[in-house]
Amino acid sequence: MNLRKKILLSFITLFIVAISTAQEKPKSTKEVATGKINDATITINYGSPSVNGREIWGGLVPFNQVWRAGANEATTFQTNKDLMIEGSKLPAGTYSFFVIPSEKECTIIFNKETKLWGSGKYKEKEDQLRVTVKPEATKTITEKLVYKVEKSKVVLDWANWNIPMSVK
Repeated sequence: MNLRKKILLSFITLFIVAISTAQEKPKSTKEVATGKINDATITINYGSPSVNGREIWGGLVPFNQVWRAGANEATTFQTNKDLMIEGSKLPAGTYSFFVIPSEKECTIIFNKETKLWGSGKYKEKEDQLRVTVKPEATKTITEKLVYKVEKSKVVLDWANWNIPMSVK
């Protein structure tokens, strides 16, 4: 084989390898919400999916099933101090954060297993805390899922719902 053919073959091979190993960017961006409630620092790591014209509650996110409360890896909720969530104690630590939505209420779950992809390997026996909250319908659509750490609550805001939980 002459030198030109070898060089051409090398470029073609590099091009094919580059295309085959290129990774598509995730459609749901990784986000972090952080804030303080009293003396506790709260950090929530999550994938932020978009509505994209889809029905979310009772559609993409089925009612009465454990949902990872974000996209891709399970959402994590970290606090450096003990908290009272809806009147129940959550010890300081890092937890996977799940929601079981229904039409009238949502079960919020803090799970001790933090290295999960989605909710497929979720185990109820690893739950640290479960509380029930009421979702609030909104008049406007929030396109990308967002968590907010406010003065005395944490809010999951997506599509046409806010899911607040009181925190002390």
